[in-house]
Amino acid sequence: MSEAKASKGAAADGANGGSTAGTPDGTPGSAAGTPDGTPGSARPRRRQARGEARIAQLLRAAASVFCTSGYTASSTNAIAREAGVSPGTLYQFFPNKEAIAVELGDQLLNRWRDTYGAAFTQSHIELPLDRMLDAILDPLIAFNCENPAFSVLMHGSEIPGRITEEHDTLHATMLTRVESVLADYLPDVPADQVHRIADMTFMLFKAGLDLIMAHEGEERAAYIQELKTIMFRYLDPLVGDDTPHRAARRAPHTP
Repeated sequence: MSEAKASKGAAADGANGGSTAGTPDGTPGSAAGTPDGTPGSARPRRRQARGEARIAQLLRAAASVFCTSGYTASSTNAIAREAGVSPGTLYQFFPNKEAIAVELGDQLLNRWRDTYGAAFTQSHIELPLDRMLDAILDPLIAFNCENPAFSVLMHGSEIPGRITEEHDTLHATMLTRVESVLADYLPDVPADQVHRIADMTFMLFKAGLDLIMAHEGEERAAYIQELKTIMFRYLDPLVGDDTPHRAARRAPHTP
C-alpha cells in the first residue's frame, strides 16, 4: 500500500469516528464502558497501555531511521519496517511522517528543557569554573549523545516548521540563561559586552558539540575534553576565582 493511499485510509477512518487520539491502540469508537452502563474501565486501560507502548515503539523506530537516513530521505514504510509492524498499523497512530517527527520532536524538546534546566542550577553556578563546566556541560552533552535524533530534527530545511520554531525559541531561552549567569559573575561589565561573551560561549558549545557527535568512544571523550579546555581558557580570565565577584562569594567562608 502506498503512503498516499494509506494516509487517505487513515483520514477516512477518522471521518467515520475512529479517532486515533481517543483510542491510542487504533480501535475505533469509545471505550468508556458497556452500552448498558456496566463499568468497562479495565479493558480501556489495557487498550490505552497497548496504544502508548505502540506509539513509543514507533517513535523509537523513527528516531533510528531519521538518524540513519536523515529526515528527508526517511519514509513511513521504513519506520514501520524498523518497528516491525505493517504500514497500516503505523497509520492507525500517525497520518504521515511529519506527524511522527512533530511528536518525537516535542518529546525530545521537553526532555531537553528539563536537562538544561537542571544543569543551570544555582548550586552548579557557584562551583569553581572547571567544576562548573563539568556540572553544566556533562548532562547537556550526554543528552545529545544519547538522543542523536534530537540534532537531526533540530536542523535541516525539510524539518516541520513547528519543530524549528520551537527550537529557535529554545535557543533564545538558553542564550538568555547563559547571559544571565555571566551577568551575575560580571556585574561591572556593560550589558552589550556580556551579551557578546554569552553569544560566543554558546556558539563555542554548539560547534564543539557538532565535533563530539561526529565521533565515538575514546575520540568522543577526547573532543569533550577539548571543548571544556577551550571554554575554560576563554572564560577563566573573565569569571575565574580571582575576579572580585568570586572573591566576594568566598569571603564569608574564609577563616
